[in-house]
Amino acid sequence: MTFRPLAPMALAAGLALSGLAHAQKAEVIHWWTSGGEAAAIKEFAAAYTKAGGTWVDTPIAGGGGAQARTVMANRTMGGDPPTAAQYNYGRQYEEIIKEGLLNNLDDVAAKGNWDKLLPEKIKNAVKVNGHYYAVPVNLHNENWVWYNKAVLAKAGVTKDPTTLDEFFAALDKVKATGVTALALGGQGWQEGITFRGVLLAVGGRDLYLKTFKDKDASGADFRKAVESFKKLKAYVDPGSPGRDWNLATAMVIQGKAGFQMMGDWAKGEFVNANKVAGKDYGCFMAGGPKMPYAIGGDVFVFPKGKDKDTAAAQKKLAELMISPAVQVAFNNKKGSIPIRTDVDTSKVDICAQQGVQAVKENRLLQSDNELLSPDAKGAFEDAVSKFWNSDQSTDDAIKAMAIALKR
Repeated sequence: MTFRPLAPMALAAGLALSGLAHAQKAEVIHWWTSGGEAAAIKEFAAAYTKAGGTWVDTPIAGGGGAQARTVMANRTMGGDPPTAAQYNYGRQYEEIIKEGLLNNLDDVAAKGNWDKLLPEKIKNAVKVNGHYYAVPVNLHNENWVWYNKAVLAKAGVTKDPTTLDEFFAALDKVKATGVTALALGGQGWQEGITFRGVLLAVGGRDLYLKTFKDKDASGADFRKAVESFKKLKAYVDPGSPGRDWNLATAMVIQGKAGFQMMGDWAKGEFVNANKVAGKDYGCFMAGGPKMPYAIGGDVFVFPKGKDKDTAAAQKKLAELMISPAVQVAFNNKKGSIPIRTDVDTSKVDICAQQGVQAVKENRLLQSDNELLSPDAKGAFEDAVSKFWNSDQSTDDAIKAMAIALKR
């Protein structure tokens, strides 16, 4: 896979895209409310405004996006759909497709040559029954560990951990200095990300796919992952329960914590705080540099509307969101890497370069969002969260997880 430099006039072309005949209003529902996220989505809004449209921003925080998706579904089924709405890759929008509530983007995809442009695993995630129903806007990896370089230097941690044992040793050193070793937002989806990071660190791709694709929560490696996950609780501060993810990131940025296990959207918070990768903070994938890139990311879907202008506005939004210049501007602030394979990524930071390399080496790994139904994913994260927040035994936790995977 090659990455070709962006043409000099791409920015102007990406923003103009022939313009809009008149100021088409586009209401966009999303859950990007942190500082870095808000800065990123403003790039979409600016591009749409530049093209002559009117962007109506409808941010809805909470539940890792669940509340925003609920509002979108309820409004669409109630006859008052937004122009566009954010979802994640995977099976979250299967039901509204079955209900016939979404416009497909086949003509936009054909015009933009998406079949050739998109990485195969991403194409499969947004193409349902042969039709494109979502525009992908980024490529995230959830399996990251972020750290404050000054905190680790003071603790005597001199290199990135490449095994789980090395990670625990580093956590011990940070904890010994009196600083919170691991910043964690105590919410179910964040505990789920932490568990999946440990799972990959223990057993890599094979254990991950055995668990989420084969729905098999058995064996010594799975037990080790469950036990190691609970062991992490000794490094988390008492203020964790209910904490938002970006506030946990802020602890690392401010030197109040050493590490955070979180997807690369956390990098957007470092960028927004004017911190520099490799100087102020560092990053590594749990389990080592050649770990599978557990892909995730964001898409926008376009509900069917009564207004005849809605479809035109939706097509323009989709074209803009995936255009080369907007892709670069958006992803530089979001912390992710562009979904396109034909833009210049040579100047992205050292963390994003690891993502670019993973794409080149085809180390992409389907996320649990794609491998599990929404019900099964929710039940599994509930089981993980219960184990984290209670005195439940390892045996009982494994049984609960196994049952959840079968839903």
